[in-house]
Amino acid sequence: MLESLMYAILALGGFALFSGLVLAISSKVFHIEGDPLSDKIDALLPQTQCGQCGFPGCRPYADAVASNAADVNHCVPGGERTMLAIADVMGVEPKAVDEEEATPMVAFIREDECIGCTLCIKACPVDAIIGAPKQYHTVIADHCTGCVLCLEPCPVDCIDMIAKPELLEHWSWPLPDTQRAQTGLERRESHHHD
Repeated sequence: MLESLMYAILALGGFALFSGLVLAISSKVFHIEGDPLSDKIDALLPQTQCGQCGFPGCRPYADAVASNAADVNHCVPGGERTMLAIADVMGVEPKAVDEEEATPMVAFIREDECIGCTLCIKACPVDAIIGAPKQYHTVIADHCTGCVLCLEPCPVDCIDMIAKPELLEHWSWPLPDTQRAQTGLERRESHHHD
């Protein structure tokens, strides 16, 4: 009896070892590299997964741009700064952003009006809304991307979009107005010639 148990354990161990070797070799032989260009573009996108670009998320849009199936200017939440970065990576001329860049927004649920239907939770692509069925829901503002996908499914219309507070780590100096800069340069040149 003990001898047959040992044979069973050895057979099972041998099968596990053989299966592990087959899987390890298969992973090396059939390994598919990701597209490095798509990876770079995806890293530049805001990861809102909002679909405003016409694609179901940021990665499909990055893949389309990398394969020249989409232009660099469709990411509305990323705005001009993202478009310029993508154009630089792609080595193409910048284009005007599809829509004007807007102030970053976040969803805010008026909890006293929330009925706990969980439809907003199901609609949120980044899991920024928390709550349980028949309980109040709330938005984790740091995770909310302002995609507005939670607004339409809400049956009691208790979700507002409010301006996202600008945090110090995301703040940057505004780019100078080229018209003013050029006018100032012309004034300096005219003083220099006098």
